[in-house]
Amino acid sequence: MDNKEIIEKANTAVSAGDYETFLSFCTDHTKWTFVGDKELHGKEQVRSYMKNAYIEPPKFMVENMIAEGDFVTAVGKISMKMQDGHWKEYSYCDIWRFAEGKMSELTAFVID
Repeated sequence: MDNKEIIEKANTAVSAGDYETFLSFCTDHTKWTFVGDKELHGKEQVRSYMKNAYIEPPKFMVENMIAEGDFVTAVGKISMKMQDGHWKEYSYCDIWRFAEGKMSELTAFVID
């Protein structure tokens, strides 16, 4: 599987609410940086984030995906269910770095 295919399978798992399968595509020491917001370090922090942030599984609409070397950039929209029950759509740009065939670092730009 190439890096783009890994991202596609990982996103499919998240959209199905299968967060453990998603995490199987990440390194144990994965690092997520939400630019201007927070950083997550390791699978446990990512697991906790997903449990709290995803009231229902998010919906991804990937518009473009570009791969080069150890990096994949995905640009699109993500819809997430809010605490009050309504869905909110965000524009995003995720830059993933891969190590040993797994997602090791995420730099995410998420715009309201």
